[in-house]
Amino acid sequence: MRAITIPKPGGPDALTWAEVPDPVPGPGEVLVEVAATAVNRADLLQRQGFYDPPPGASPYPGLECSGRIAGLGPGVAGWGIGDEVCALLAGGGYAQRVAVPVGQLLPVPEGLSPEEAAALPEVASTVWSNLFMVAHLRPAETVLLHGGASGIGTMAIQLAKAVGARVLVTAGSARKLERCAELGADVGIDYREQDFVQAVREATGGAGADVVLDIMGAKYLQRNVDALALNGRLVIIGLQGGASAELDLGTLLAKRAAVVATSLRGRPLAEKAAIVAGVREHVWPLIESGVVKPVVDRVLPLAEAARAHRVLEEGEQVGKVVLRV
Repeated sequence: MRAITIPKPGGPDALTWAEVPDPVPGPGEVLVEVAATAVNRADLLQRQGFYDPPPGASPYPGLECSGRIAGLGPGVAGWGIGDEVCALLAGGGYAQRVAVPVGQLLPVPEGLSPEEAAALPEVASTVWSNLFMVAHLRPAETVLLHGGASGIGTMAIQLAKAVGARVLVTAGSARKLERCAELGADVGIDYREQDFVQAVREATGGAGADVVLDIMGAKYLQRNVDALALNGRLVIIGLQGGASAELDLGTLLAKRAAVVATSLRGRPLAEKAAIVAGVREHVWPLIESGVVKPVVDRVLPLAEAARAHRVLEEGEQVGKVVLRV
Protein backbone atom coordinates (compact mmCIF):
# COMPACT_ATOMS: atom_id res chain seq x y z
CA MET A 1 0.00 0.00 0.00
CA ARG A 2 0.97 3.67 -0.01
CA ALA A 3 1.14 5.92 3.04
CA ILE A 4 2.46 9.26 4.19
CA THR A 5 5.75 8.57 5.95
CA ILE A 6 8.19 10.75 7.89
CA PRO A 7 11.71 9.60 6.96
CA LYS A 8 13.18 12.52 8.92
CA PRO A 9 11.42 15.02 11.21
CA GLY A 10 11.01 18.53 9.87
CA GLY A 11 8.62 20.90 8.14
CA PRO A 12 5.62 19.95 5.99
CA ASP A 13 7.89 18.80 3.17
CA ALA A 14 9.18 16.04 5.47
CA LEU A 15 5.94 14.18 4.69
CA THR A 16 6.64 11.61 1.98
CA TRP A 17 4.12 9.60 -0.08
CA ALA A 18 5.71 6.16 -0.25
CA GLU A 19 5.19 2.43 -0.71
CA VAL A 20 5.04 0.61 2.64
CA PRO A 21 4.10 -2.88 3.83
CA ASP A 22 0.41 -3.65 4.25
CA PRO A 23 -0.80 -3.87 7.86
CA VAL A 24 -2.05 -7.22 9.13
CA PRO A 25 -4.90 -7.18 11.67
CA GLY A 26 -4.03 -8.95 14.89
CA PRO A 27 -6.36 -10.50 17.47
CA GLY A 28 -9.29 -8.18 18.15
CA GLU A 29 -8.47 -5.94 15.18
CA VAL A 30 -9.98 -5.26 11.78
CA LEU A 31 -8.33 -4.08 8.59
CA VAL A 32 -9.90 -0.87 7.27
CA GLU A 33 -9.60 0.26 3.65
CA VAL A 34 -9.25 3.99 4.29
CA ALA A 35 -11.50 6.41 2.39
CA ALA A 36 -10.52 9.58 4.25
CA THR A 37 -8.58 10.77 7.27
CA ALA A 38 -8.35 14.11 9.07
CA VAL A 39 -5.49 16.31 10.21
CA ASN A 40 -4.93 17.00 13.91
CA ARG A 41 -2.31 19.14 15.63
CA ALA A 42 -0.78 15.98 17.04
CA ASP A 43 0.13 15.07 13.45
CA LEU A 44 2.13 18.29 13.13
CA LEU A 45 3.98 17.51 16.36
CA GLN A 46 4.75 13.98 15.18
CA ARG A 47 6.07 15.33 11.89
CA GLN A 48 8.38 17.67 13.82
CA GLY A 49 9.72 14.82 15.94
CA PHE A 50 8.01 15.90 19.20
CA TYR A 51 5.23 13.31 19.53
CA ASP A 52 6.13 9.70 18.81
CA PRO A 53 3.34 7.12 18.41
CA PRO A 54 2.71 4.90 21.43
CA PRO A 55 4.46 1.50 21.46
CA GLY A 56 2.96 -0.89 18.93
CA ALA A 57 1.07 1.80 17.00
CA SER A 58 1.50 2.52 13.31
CA PRO A 59 4.47 4.83 12.63
CA TYR A 60 2.45 6.88 10.15
CA PRO A 61 0.48 9.96 11.24
CA GLY A 62 -3.30 10.09 11.37
CA LEU A 63 -5.49 9.72 14.46
CA GLU A 64 -8.83 9.02 12.78
CA CYS A 65 -10.24 7.68 9.53
CA SER A 66 -13.30 6.49 7.68
CA GLY A 67 -13.59 3.58 5.25
CA ARG A 68 -14.74 -0.01 4.83
CA ILE A 69 -13.71 -3.13 6.71
CA ALA A 70 -11.52 -5.23 4.40
CA GLY A 71 -10.38 -7.95 6.79
CA LEU A 72 -11.04 -9.40 10.24
CA GLY A 73 -8.45 -10.47 12.77
CA PRO A 74 -8.93 -13.44 15.11
CA GLY A 75 -11.66 -13.07 17.70
CA VAL A 76 -13.57 -10.20 16.06
CA ALA A 77 -17.35 -10.30 16.45
CA GLY A 78 -20.10 -7.83 15.66
CA TRP A 79 -18.50 -6.44 12.50
CA GLY A 80 -18.26 -7.79 8.97
CA ILE A 81 -16.26 -7.27 5.81
CA GLY A 82 -17.73 -4.38 3.83
CA ASP A 83 -19.12 -2.53 6.86
CA GLU A 84 -18.74 1.24 6.55
CA VAL A 85 -16.91 2.52 9.61
CA CYS A 86 -14.97 5.39 11.07
CA ALA A 87 -12.35 4.88 13.74
CA LEU A 88 -10.24 6.41 16.47
CA LEU A 89 -6.58 5.57 15.84
CA ALA A 90 -3.25 5.75 17.68
CA GLY A 91 -1.68 6.35 14.26
CA GLY A 92 -1.78 5.17 10.67
CA GLY A 93 -4.68 7.16 9.24
CA TYR A 94 -2.54 8.73 6.50
CA ALA A 95 -2.50 5.47 4.57
CA GLN A 96 -4.56 3.34 2.21
CA ARG A 97 -5.15 0.71 4.89
CA VAL A 98 -4.89 0.58 8.66
CA ALA A 99 -5.39 -2.07 11.38
CA VAL A 100 -7.83 -0.88 14.08
CA PRO A 101 -8.70 -2.35 17.50
CA VAL A 102 -12.35 -3.32 17.33
CA GLY A 103 -13.22 -1.23 20.38
CA GLN A 104 -12.26 1.92 18.49
CA LEU A 105 -14.67 1.39 15.59
CA LEU A 106 -17.83 3.40 15.04
CA PRO A 107 -20.47 3.00 12.32
CA VAL A 108 -20.59 5.84 9.81
CA PRO A 109 -23.56 8.02 10.89
CA GLU A 110 -26.49 7.87 8.51
CA GLY A 111 -26.33 10.48 5.75
CA LEU A 112 -22.67 11.47 6.19
CA SER A 113 -20.03 11.35 3.48
CA PRO A 114 -16.74 9.51 4.12
CA GLU A 115 -15.01 12.90 4.43
CA GLU A 116 -17.47 14.09 7.07
CA ALA A 117 -17.24 10.81 8.96
CA ALA A 118 -13.43 10.98 8.99
CA ALA A 119 -13.65 14.35 10.77
CA LEU A 120 -15.51 12.94 13.77
CA PRO A 121 -13.78 10.20 15.83
CA GLU A 122 -10.88 12.17 17.35
CA VAL A 123 -12.80 15.36 18.16
CA ALA A 124 -15.92 13.54 19.36
CA SER A 125 -13.86 11.28 21.62
CA THR A 126 -11.77 14.19 22.92
CA VAL A 127 -14.76 16.39 23.69
CA TRP A 128 -16.93 13.64 25.14
CA SER A 129 -14.19 12.31 27.40
CA ASN A 130 -13.07 15.71 28.67
CA LEU A 131 -16.19 17.86 28.88
CA PHE A 132 -18.47 15.11 30.15
CA MET A 133 -16.50 12.16 31.56
CA VAL A 134 -13.89 14.35 33.29
CA ALA A 135 -15.43 17.80 33.83
CA HIS A 136 -19.02 16.56 34.20
CA LEU A 137 -20.48 19.56 32.38
CA ARG A 138 -24.13 19.95 33.35
CA PRO A 139 -27.14 21.85 31.96
CA ALA A 140 -27.17 25.58 32.79
CA GLU A 141 -23.45 25.61 33.59
CA THR A 142 -21.07 27.94 31.76
CA VAL A 143 -18.15 26.55 29.77
CA LEU A 144 -15.22 28.49 28.29
CA LEU A 145 -13.73 26.88 25.18
CA HIS A 146 -10.36 28.08 23.97
CA GLY A 147 -9.84 27.74 20.23
CA GLY A 148 -13.55 27.74 19.51
CA ALA A 149 -13.04 27.59 15.73
CA SER A 150 -10.77 24.52 15.85
CA GLY A 151 -11.95 20.99 15.17
CA ILE A 152 -12.28 20.34 18.88
CA GLY A 153 -13.84 23.74 19.50
CA THR A 154 -16.52 23.42 16.85
CA MET A 155 -17.53 20.00 18.22
CA ALA A 156 -17.42 21.21 21.83
CA ILE A 157 -19.69 24.18 21.10
CA GLN A 158 -22.35 21.93 19.64
CA LEU A 159 -22.21 19.23 22.32
CA ALA A 160 -22.22 21.76 25.16
CA LYS A 161 -25.25 23.50 23.67
CA ALA A 162 -26.97 20.16 23.15
CA VAL A 163 -26.89 19.51 26.92
CA GLY A 164 -28.10 23.02 27.75
CA ALA A 165 -24.85 24.68 28.80
CA ARG A 166 -23.94 28.33 28.16
CA VAL A 167 -20.94 28.53 25.84
CA LEU A 168 -18.17 31.15 25.80
CA VAL A 169 -15.40 30.83 23.21
CA THR A 170 -12.10 32.46 22.36
CA ALA A 171 -10.86 32.85 18.80
CA GLY A 172 -8.45 35.11 16.94
CA SER A 173 -10.65 36.87 14.38
CA ALA A 174 -14.13 38.27 13.86
CA ARG A 175 -14.72 35.73 11.08
CA LYS A 176 -13.96 32.82 13.38
CA LEU A 177 -16.10 34.24 16.17
CA GLU A 178 -18.98 34.69 13.74
CA ARG A 179 -18.73 31.04 12.72
CA CYS A 180 -18.66 30.00 16.39
CA ALA A 181 -21.85 32.01 16.97
CA GLU A 182 -23.50 30.22 14.05
CA LEU A 183 -22.69 26.92 15.75
CA GLY A 184 -24.33 28.10 18.97
CA ALA A 185 -21.70 29.98 21.01
CA ASP A 186 -23.36 32.52 23.31
CA VAL A 187 -20.35 34.81 23.83
CA GLY A 188 -17.32 35.29 21.57
CA ILE A 189 -14.02 36.65 22.88
CA ASP A 190 -11.27 37.87 20.54
CA TYR A 191 -8.15 36.86 22.45
CA ARG A 192 -6.05 39.27 20.38
CA GLU A 193 -8.13 42.26 21.46
CA GLN A 194 -9.72 41.27 24.79
CA ASP A 195 -8.64 39.96 28.19
CA PHE A 196 -10.55 36.70 28.30
CA VAL A 197 -10.60 36.63 32.12
CA GLN A 198 -12.34 40.00 32.26
CA ALA A 199 -14.65 39.02 29.41
CA VAL A 200 -15.69 35.85 31.24
CA ARG A 201 -16.38 37.78 34.44
CA GLU A 202 -18.48 40.32 32.55
CA ALA A 203 -20.44 37.59 30.79
CA THR A 204 -21.15 35.73 34.03
CA GLY A 205 -21.84 38.64 36.38
CA GLY A 206 -18.52 38.03 38.11
CA ALA A 207 -19.17 34.35 38.79
CA GLY A 208 -16.73 32.85 36.30
CA ALA A 209 -16.88 29.71 34.15
CA ASP A 210 -17.84 26.37 35.66
CA VAL A 211 -15.67 24.52 33.15
CA VAL A 212 -12.70 25.63 31.02
CA LEU A 213 -11.44 23.42 28.18
CA ASP A 214 -7.92 24.57 27.38
CA ILE A 215 -5.51 23.85 24.53
CA MET A 216 -2.80 26.36 25.54
CA GLY A 217 -1.34 24.93 28.74
CA ALA A 218 1.32 27.00 30.51
CA LYS A 219 0.58 30.35 28.87
CA TYR A 220 -3.02 30.36 30.12
CA LEU A 221 -2.71 28.35 33.35
CA GLN A 222 -3.07 31.09 35.97
CA ARG A 223 -5.53 33.11 33.89
CA ASN A 224 -7.70 30.03 33.36
CA VAL A 225 -7.85 29.46 37.11
CA ASP A 226 -8.66 33.16 37.58
CA ALA A 227 -11.56 32.71 35.14
CA LEU A 228 -13.04 29.72 37.00
CA ALA A 229 -16.15 29.89 39.16
CA LEU A 230 -16.41 28.35 42.62
CA ASN A 231 -16.08 24.57 42.25
CA GLY A 232 -14.86 25.12 38.69
CA ARG A 233 -13.00 22.53 36.62
CA LEU A 234 -10.10 23.34 34.30
CA VAL A 235 -9.27 20.56 31.84
CA ILE A 236 -6.02 20.96 29.89
CA ILE A 237 -5.82 18.98 26.65
CA GLY A 238 -3.05 20.82 24.78
CA LEU A 239 0.26 22.59 25.33
CA GLN A 240 0.37 25.06 22.46
CA GLY A 241 1.40 27.74 24.97
CA GLY A 242 4.09 25.70 26.72
CA ALA A 243 4.38 22.95 29.33
CA SER A 244 5.72 24.71 32.45
CA ALA A 245 4.17 27.52 34.51
CA GLU A 246 3.69 28.70 38.07
CA LEU A 247 0.25 28.61 39.67
CA ASP A 248 -1.08 30.45 42.73
CA LEU A 249 -2.53 27.54 44.68
CA GLY A 250 -4.28 29.99 46.98
CA THR A 251 -6.62 30.94 44.16
CA LEU A 252 -7.31 27.28 43.46
CA LEU A 253 -8.01 26.57 47.13
CA ALA A 254 -10.28 29.58 47.55
CA LYS A 255 -12.37 28.48 44.59
CA ARG A 256 -12.34 24.79 45.60
CA ALA A 257 -11.44 24.25 41.96
CA ALA A 258 -9.79 21.37 40.10
CA VAL A 259 -7.12 21.27 37.39
CA VAL A 260 -6.92 18.11 35.29
CA ALA A 261 -4.61 17.41 32.35
CA THR A 262 -5.49 14.59 29.98
CA SER A 263 -4.41 13.01 26.70
CA LEU A 264 -6.08 10.42 24.50
CA ARG A 265 -3.59 8.85 22.10
CA GLY A 266 -1.56 6.83 24.60
CA ARG A 267 -4.42 5.52 26.74
CA PRO A 268 -4.85 1.75 27.19
CA LEU A 269 -7.17 0.06 24.71
CA ALA A 270 -9.83 -0.57 27.35
CA GLU A 271 -10.02 3.14 28.21
CA LYS A 272 -10.27 4.12 24.56
CA ALA A 273 -12.98 1.53 24.01
CA ALA A 274 -14.98 2.94 26.94
CA ILE A 275 -14.70 6.45 25.52
CA VAL A 276 -15.72 5.30 22.03
CA ALA A 277 -18.69 3.41 23.52
CA GLY A 278 -19.77 6.61 25.26
CA VAL A 279 -19.47 8.54 22.01
CA ARG A 280 -21.60 5.97 20.19
CA GLU A 281 -24.26 6.05 22.91
CA HIS A 282 -24.43 9.78 23.57
CA VAL A 283 -22.95 11.66 20.60
CA TRP A 284 -23.88 9.54 17.59
CA PRO A 285 -27.67 10.05 18.07
CA LEU A 286 -27.12 13.82 18.06
CA ILE A 287 -25.16 13.57 14.82
CA GLU A 288 -27.68 11.28 13.14
CA SER A 289 -30.53 13.62 14.10
CA GLY A 290 -28.66 16.65 12.72
CA VAL A 291 -28.37 18.43 16.08
CA VAL A 292 -24.57 18.12 15.90
CA LYS A 293 -22.74 18.29 12.59
CA PRO A 294 -19.13 17.74 11.52
CA VAL A 295 -17.45 20.99 10.49
CA VAL A 296 -15.11 20.44 7.54
CA ASP A 297 -13.10 23.43 6.36
CA ARG A 298 -11.67 21.75 3.25
CA VAL A 299 -10.85 18.39 1.68
CA LEU A 300 -7.48 17.70 0.04
CA PRO A 301 -5.92 14.58 -1.53
CA LEU A 302 -3.89 12.47 0.89
CA ALA A 303 -0.81 12.91 -1.29
CA GLU A 304 -1.06 16.66 -0.51
CA ALA A 305 -0.73 16.15 3.25
CA ALA A 306 2.06 18.73 3.37
CA ARG A 307 -0.35 21.36 2.07
CA ALA A 308 -2.88 20.36 4.71
CA HIS A 309 -0.27 20.75 7.45
CA ARG A 310 0.51 24.25 6.20
CA VAL A 311 -3.18 25.14 6.45
CA LEU A 312 -3.21 24.16 10.14
CA GLU A 313 0.05 25.98 10.82
CA GLU A 314 -1.36 29.16 9.27
CA GLY A 315 -4.40 28.79 11.52
CA GLU A 316 -7.04 30.16 9.17
CA GLN A 317 -9.27 27.08 9.01
CA VAL A 318 -12.56 26.65 10.84
CA GLY A 319 -13.17 23.05 11.85
CA LYS A 320 -11.34 20.11 10.32
CA VAL A 321 -9.04 19.70 7.33
CA VAL A 322 -9.73 16.31 5.75
CA LEU A 323 -7.54 14.20 3.47
CA ARG A 324 -9.25 12.02 0.86
CA VAL A 325 -7.50 8.76 -0.05
